[in-house]
Amino acid sequence: RSARAPREGASRRKGKARRGRGKARSEGMLSKQKRSRRMKANDRERNRMHHLNSALDALRSVLPTFPDDAKLTKIETLRFAHNYIWALTQSLRLA
Repeated sequence: RSARAPREGASRRKGKARRGRGKARSEGMLSKQKRSRRMKANDRERNRMHHLNSALDALRSVLPTFPDDAKLTKIETLRFAHNYIWALTQSLRLA
């Protein structure tokens, strides 16, 4: 079958329920599953952001900033770290 040829039966299945696997699920069950999936996805995203923020805090703690009370934003932290590493590399090359 060529890459451009449409799949057989794709238009026939459009309005029909999926056959084969498992039992037919009620609307209430589908709603609970969707809610559960969304809550799990939200938890994963929340944990991902907590880990990212923790890593950025650790990075901020080793970067030399002049006003110690000023917290750098995420992008400022990454740019500062990039420039700091570049400057250290240059000083090693010249030494």
